[in-house]
Order: sequence, then C-alpha cells, then structure tokens
Amino acid sequence: MKIMSVDFGDSRTGIACCDKSEMLASPVCVIEEKNFSECIRKTADMAVELKAEEVVVGYPKNMNGTIGERAEKCQLFSEELAKLLNCPVKLWDERCTTVSAHNYLNVTNTRGKKRKAVVDAVAATIILESYLDFRKNTATL
Repeated sequence: MKIMSVDFGDSRTGIACCDKSEMLASPVCVIEEKNFSECIRKTADMAVELKAEEVVVGYPKNMNGTIGERAEKCQLFSEELAKLLNCPVKLWDERCTTVSAHNYLNVTNTRGKKRKAVVDAVAATIILESYLDFRKNTATL
C-alpha cells in the first residue's frame, strides 16, 4: 500500500512516501506554507498526486505521553485533511523525530539553508519508517 507521511509545522510541512511494497520510505518535499487551511489543501493535493492510499500525520505527544498544544494542532490538521481525502488519515506518535532528523543531517554534514530545507522531509521519513516497522511487526500471518 502506498502510504504518505506528514510532519506538520507552522511554516514548513515535511512530506514522505513509501513504495507499494512498504519497503522504502523516502522524503518527497517540504511544503512552505504558513496559512493553516492552505497547508491542508496543499498536503491533500500532494496525497492525491502521490496516489496515497493512507496518510500518517505526526502526532507530537509530550515526553510524558500527555497531549499539548502542538499535538492538538496536529490532530486538528489531520481531521481537516481527512475531510479532503478519500483514504484513511491516522495520527502517529512522532516524539523525537525532529531531533533524530537533525542527528541524521549531522552525520551527512548537511548545514545551513540546505539543512533547513530538508529537515522536515527527513522527519516525515522517520515518522513513516516508524509506522512501517509497526505494520510489519503487527501483521497477521
């Protein structure tokens, strides 16, 4: 199944997608949009363009598992996105993905403007990889 993941941000929203076999998650793009409604529309357009059969939106819970303001905004984003799509939209715990994305970019020595341009797509890829691992580990035989 082709699955798209979203790392929603107030200014930049990272998009990643996997192949139909769910083996490879890859960064797709970063949507640079500050308007909430417009960002939802652009994200929906990307899901249609990628022929996503499911969309996973990062859900940044606090480290203690509680739901903060950021997670509430991501929940609203996913609810509004679901209204525009004909496929399931799910929330997925994304604690520490941005930190992991920065660590990956440190290893590849990606700095400055280039780093800022890709970190959200890398975070979306990490979200998707985590979700794909969960699907593989919980698949019924």
